[in-house]
Amino acid sequence: MAREDGGVIIVGAGPSGLAVAGSLSRLSIPYIILEREDCFASLWKKYAYDRLHFHLRKQFCELPHMAFPSTFPQYVPKNLFLQYLNDYVSHFQIRPVYRRTVESAIYDEASGKWNVKARLNDLGDKNIEEYSGRFLVVATGETANPFVPEIKGLDGFAGEILHSTQFKSGKEFRNKKVLVVGSGNSGMEIALDLTNHDAKTSVIVRSPIHVVSREMVYLALVLLKYLPLKMVDSVVVMLSKLMYGDLTKYGIERPSEGPFYMKVKYGKYPIIDVGTCHKIKTGEIQVLPAEIESVKNDVVVLKNNKSYQVDAIVFCTGFKRSTNLWLKGDDCMLDNDGIPKISYPNHWKGKKGLYCVGLSRRGLYGAKEDAENIANDIVLMMSDPQNDDNKWEKKI
Repeated sequence: MAREDGGVIIVGAGPSGLAVAGSLSRLSIPYIILEREDCFASLWKKYAYDRLHFHLRKQFCELPHMAFPSTFPQYVPKNLFLQYLNDYVSHFQIRPVYRRTVESAIYDEASGKWNVKARLNDLGDKNIEEYSGRFLVVATGETANPFVPEIKGLDGFAGEILHSTQFKSGKEFRNKKVLVVGSGNSGMEIALDLTNHDAKTSVIVRSPIHVVSREMVYLALVLLKYLPLKMVDSVVVMLSKLMYGDLTKYGIERPSEGPFYMKVKYGKYPIIDVGTCHKIKTGEIQVLPAEIESVKNDVVVLKNNKSYQVDAIVFCTGFKRSTNLWLKGDDCMLDNDGIPKISYPNHWKGKKGLYCVGLSRRGLYGAKEDAENIANDIVLMMSDPQNDDNKWEKKI
């Protein structure tokens, strides 16, 4: 059993964890970063579909202290973002410890440190490593564990079942009938990709959604610096009506609450349209406004009693977080779903040297802000003359 003692323990080597590591490295603060996968940014490297691009302009998606190259397009594609992350890791000499799944993180009052137990993947309970540090950063992200709802008869479905993290390209589904479950940004973009590759695509839209363009989002982010959120929402809704018209006849209703208010209050993002709406209007994508009741062989039965024969189902139903299973003694910084209980902008800091990054539902620009706040706060905490946790020391 190995035990390491030192300054900062970061759990998660996605973009949020890397942002913290980069910020700490710049300030020469020692840290260790634990990652359950075999690579950093695994969601982008292993579980993202091919056509994925940023929906926000690149200046809103940079990690701390390193801008995107000027040659990158405004809306960065997946392959270029991975190139940027590789450069970021190299520049700040970030070396995550891979294949470590955190089993528990408990604050020890006597030592004033966080004790973290991590299991080496595939090696069983006998291979547990222990780490301790004065500071603990939860960087496991909003998209931790893929979620597929329980549906009667789904286990006996005759076709192919995928979560959005398993979907790569619509070319694999040419001429097949595919049902997309979930109308978030991933669901709408996957539906578009399927249709562009000649799949016969339907998408379930259970609740009202806002549809906006990339330009509207950019305008809103600029206006939010100067105007109240309610006023910005009114502008965006007006522009959406002008551009997209009345979508109710296509099965899409607009919420009564504003798009950015809903994002802040519920974490529900507006749909940033990249061509899906046009396909819906032309009938190439069919909107089904009802939940799935059951599945029988290759037939999906909806709660409105209508049924559809499909060859594949793609679940774009989001993620669940498991932080509550391993993080103990956090004084309720996070709720049971792994989201901060304290509202922005004070969400990132808990008690006893506990922090979280990338959980404010503000994307990569929120993670960047969190990482810089955390690094600066740790500098202040480490200036305490009683603190001697300035170096890592490994004990066997």
